[in-house]
Amino acid sequence: MMTKESGALAGIQRQIMWNRLIAVVEEQAQTMIRTAFSTTVREAGDLSAGIFDLQGRMLAQAVTGTPGHVNSMMESVGHFLKKFPAETMQPGDHYITNDPWLGTGHLHDLTVVTPAFRNGRIVGLFANTAHVIDVGGLGMGPEGRSVFEEGIYIPIVKCFDRGVPNETFFDFIRWGSRLPVELEGDVYSLCACNDAGAKRLVQMMDEFAMDSLDPLAAFIFDSSLRATVAEIAKLKPGTYAAEISSDGYEEPVTLKAAMTILDDAIEVDFAGTSGLSQRGINVPAAYCRAYSCFGIKVVVAPEIPNNWASLAPFRMKIPEGCILNAPRPYPVSVRHVTGQLLPDLMMGCLHQVVPDRVTAEGSSCLWNPPLRGGSAVSGQARGNKAVLPDFEIVTFNSGGTGARPTLDGLDGTAFPSGVRTMPVEATENVAPVIFWKKELRPDSGGAGRTRGGFGQIMEIGTKGELEFAVNAIFDRVAHAPKGRDGGLDGGNGGVQLASGNKLRTKGFQVIPDGERLLLLLPGGGGMGDPAARDPAKVARDVRDGLVSVENARALYKVVVSADGVVDVAATAALGRDRNR
Repeated sequence: MMTKESGALAGIQRQIMWNRLIAVVEEQAQTMIRTAFSTTVREAGDLSAGIFDLQGRMLAQAVTGTPGHVNSMMESVGHFLKKFPAETMQPGDHYITNDPWLGTGHLHDLTVVTPAFRNGRIVGLFANTAHVIDVGGLGMGPEGRSVFEEGIYIPIVKCFDRGVPNETFFDFIRWGSRLPVELEGDVYSLCACNDAGAKRLVQMMDEFAMDSLDPLAAFIFDSSLRATVAEIAKLKPGTYAAEISSDGYEEPVTLKAAMTILDDAIEVDFAGTSGLSQRGINVPAAYCRAYSCFGIKVVVAPEIPNNWASLAPFRMKIPEGCILNAPRPYPVSVRHVTGQLLPDLMMGCLHQVVPDRVTAEGSSCLWNPPLRGGSAVSGQARGNKAVLPDFEIVTFNSGGTGARPTLDGLDGTAFPSGVRTMPVEATENVAPVIFWKKELRPDSGGAGRTRGGFGQIMEIGTKGELEFAVNAIFDRVAHAPKGRDGGLDGGNGGVQLASGNKLRTKGFQVIPDGERLLLLLPGGGGMGDPAARDPAKVARDVRDGLVSVENARALYKVVVSADGVVDVAATAALGRDRNR
């Protein structure tokens, strides 16, 4: 018979095991970062890692990773189990896919699932996802008119069978990519990552004398579900609607949501959202669910661990034929430029319920220009025309985040993806490109009581100033991030040549000899009346060169000298009410 004391001790032990499980999957993710070939993984952390029970339910995820990968990968393990049931798996097996509808939304993401064995018996599954630089096809960009143009399409297959590499599989990916060494190396990295997690799991189970993960899984799922439902119950029931605009490709895109808060669940209906595009900005449903759930969770239940049970109360209705529910074989290569707006859309609904918990809109979509040069862009060298060596590279960068109720937005920070900005030195080390400028963009943060984060200015050229190409995948140019509660919009993005000629925000374009690509990354929206901002903070931003003297006066009603000193009398003469 269990006493009160023994029950409390068991609860403490389960909590310790839960925390230990998170440490296991974090080591899993760090193994991938240390061994990855693609800079997107190694430098930016565009990945996810997690452990699943034998029913394909996620128990824990690594702290390192993106919501789009983690939350859609949560669905993908079930697809693996349908093709390869757990009881058929053997030690040393590794399974892989990049199917956008069974994985995480586009062909550049590889997902690997690996069984973990203890004493000859399967005890769990490890899964991970990583964004690789190249999978052939047109390359990462919106130009494809079907998924078949976007790269190698890998069904769920074994890449290792009982520890032996599937050479037929590796032959296909080597010959299907512009970067065969990097792609093959990344597959090995993903498998090594899962092996590291499996090894640590077995050590953990030995230490705690665990024959199965099932009791721990039941504890995790029960605790997470009850805690999430309890947080939902604190919200005012009702239906709350919002919408957000995107630049789109052929025409602007509108995302609409009606969020219904029930006693024990939150349902979101995307009726009224724009229809499918003929280009690669469409979003598979799993990716829509991934970022929508994330946008709700960071507001409603941010402290509750992310797993199958804590996400279960968030339910989505995504109409067929809308851009958030793309069927095969619609192009989806840059689904993030649409899908990463979804947390802002969710916060637009939740702002009507818990306004003190949400942010203003941010730049949201990553500004990660895929750059290409060499014979594929310029043809073969002829006469005196010099041509760059062949290269294909992606560099990850971000604009500003939206203002928070009590704090300013973050500058040049990726939200909601959470990936790291890649150091320019890392990119310059692997490709013949030069970053002539990378700095914060003054006056791009939306004015407010708390202001939006600042975007960036980036000027990119090549060695020898030779022509190269960008496959533009940018947004928030025609539709700036919106402020809230009287805060002003963030600065619009811009795509152009350094000489001033405008470029399209999406699509393959050549930067001529002697020219450079100039990117103006958007800033985040502001929150609250700008005239209520502390003049000392306005003066600080002027001193830092982030807010101009003109905007300090026009937007914040603060008169500041060029060296950042507030003219109190002149400010008072503007009729500024510091208490509002």
